[in-house]
Amino acid sequence: MATIRNDIQIDRPADAVWDALRDFQAVHRRVAPGFLTDSKPDGEGVRIVHFANGTTARETLVACDDERRRLVYAIIGGRAAHYNASVEVVAEDAEGCRVEWIIDLMPDEFADYVRGQTRLAAGDMRRTMGRAR
Repeated sequence: MATIRNDIQIDRPADAVWDALRDFQAVHRRVAPGFLTDSKPDGEGVRIVHFANGTTARETLVACDDERRRLVYAIIGGRAAHYNASVEVVAEDAEGCRVEWIIDLMPDEFADYVRGQTRLAAGDMRRTMGRAR
């Protein structure tokens, strides 16, 4: 199993970033609107996300922990045999935070593609949730 880890610095207070990330059905508007083009609810705690590259994924909310500012989701079906991810917002100081985005997936051969896509998503997250200096 491959593990992909992204540490994303964001120039915004942790609570503001968490407010956007925990809004599971608005990820395409509040978190990564350039990387994602749409997100539609598909039942309780499930969304179909549409990526800018034309692909889609059905993501299921596994856990949302407001105290730890941690959200876990899984993709069931699709190209990966296993895909589970967590995003956790860690306060760095009063004005900035870090998002720890960890993905476990199989097969290992799929990791390079997902790693490249998450780099694009991370840049979009910084631009969308951060603030200009």
